[in-house]
Amino acid sequence: MTPPQPSLAADRFLPPDPAQRRIARTLYAHVADLPIVSPHGHVDPRLLAEPDATFGTPTELFIIPDHYVFRMLYSQGVALESLGIRPRSGGPGGTDRGTEQEHRRAWQIFADHQALFRGTPSAAWFTHELSEVFGIGEPLGSGNAQAIYDEIEARLRQPAFRPRALFERFRIEVLCTTDDAADPLDAHGALRDSGWSGDVRPTFRPDGVVNLGAPGWRDRLDALSAAVGREITTTAGLIGALEDRRAYFRSMGAVATDHGAETAYTAPLEPLEADTILRHALLGRVSEDEARRYTGHLLIELARMSVEDGLVMQLHVGSFRNHNRPLFERFGPDMGADIPVAAEFTRNLRPLLDRFGNDERLRLILFTLDESAYARELAPLAGHYPALRLGPPWWFHDSLNGIARYLDAVTETAGLANLAGFNDDTRAFCSIPARHDVWRRATAGWLAGLVVRHVVDEATAGEMAVDLADRLARRAYRLDGAA
Repeated sequence: MTPPQPSLAADRFLPPDPAQRRIARTLYAHVADLPIVSPHGHVDPRLLAEPDATFGTPTELFIIPDHYVFRMLYSQGVALESLGIRPRSGGPGGTDRGTEQEHRRAWQIFADHQALFRGTPSAAWFTHELSEVFGIGEPLGSGNAQAIYDEIEARLRQPAFRPRALFERFRIEVLCTTDDAADPLDAHGALRDSGWSGDVRPTFRPDGVVNLGAPGWRDRLDALSAAVGREITTTAGLIGALEDRRAYFRSMGAVATDHGAETAYTAPLEPLEADTILRHALLGRVSEDEARRYTGHLLIELARMSVEDGLVMQLHVGSFRNHNRPLFERFGPDMGADIPVAAEFTRNLRPLLDRFGNDERLRLILFTLDESAYARELAPLAGHYPALRLGPPWWFHDSLNGIARYLDAVTETAGLANLAGFNDDTRAFCSIPARHDVWRRATAGWLAGLVVRHVVDEATAGEMAVDLADRLARRAYRLDGAA
């Protein structure tokens, strides 16, 4: 197959109004080639730990790890097994990677269903990857699916398409992964020892032990006990273990922690009550309310740790995890069945903010799946408390329209300086430049709207564009020594 030249529209995602589009072009050109700062994401560090690591097949690159893709296919009746996704135990296929024939069949199914992605962020990202990364300008469809599979597969065998080579080609300046609290960080150690110049940092994520109702909680607690070399039977013991692991993560280059909770609830517990709840969890009979209160207690402790050790604290709120129980039981978590729920921050966060919200040593970045909270609560909170910053539109809202809604909702109240810039929050490595490009184009268009309405002049908008593309993320995550 000899593909045509890539043909992405130069003005894609820019405003249709001619005057606004002209300014947006200029603003986008100002930031298009800036390096990528990726302070929060889920790329597997093992991809970069070995110089000869590969992405596998096109199906392993684009379909199997990407819940954005297979949740859409599943919604239209496509079985996950047909996409090369294996049941976690006891199901047909076991845990093997699958055959080349199976991967080609999965790719054909993906190609046959391309119409499902029209107008979605997934389509924008995939089109960018196909054209800009792999040099294929022809849209994927039923008729050319296998030829495009062959073309991508041939590229993936070339040294220029290995993860480290693409890291450099994408101009990624820093990439932060997300790692379990008990992770020995062997991949990060191998990266350090390899002498490669890429800046890849771990991020401390203790959700597996902080959320007592998390799947596999006891196994995660046992792993944490093994990592610190002592049994954990009390809340004080758990807090000490988390402090020890944070210190290790910091020694490996970490700049941040990450925490996910269904709600933003925080409130301290008395020591006896906290230990009682932990004991119930150890006995396997903790209630949902007890688990919620225990997480709320530990979030305050984790904020206190961030004040003391300087790690930036990220809090992602508003996802009902594993909503499809039969799917979870068969395949496990992260199968595209996490659903947004309403979130409340003003009352829930007050106990934590009473203690640390006025302390500039704390940097707490808030994310939500509840867009209604942007203007009502998050922008006023971040526009007041020195410790708070607002994370960018997250997950379902990381889209052209979602970015505009976010900026409209928060900037008039919080101001640009209280935003955390952009992070791609992805495990799909080749989509990183596509996601940053959409953000840069969307923010250029939004800023151009301010210029044509004479809210700011074009020079000011240019400075704001650089802030949104680069500087805000560096400052929020205290990279390059920024405060």
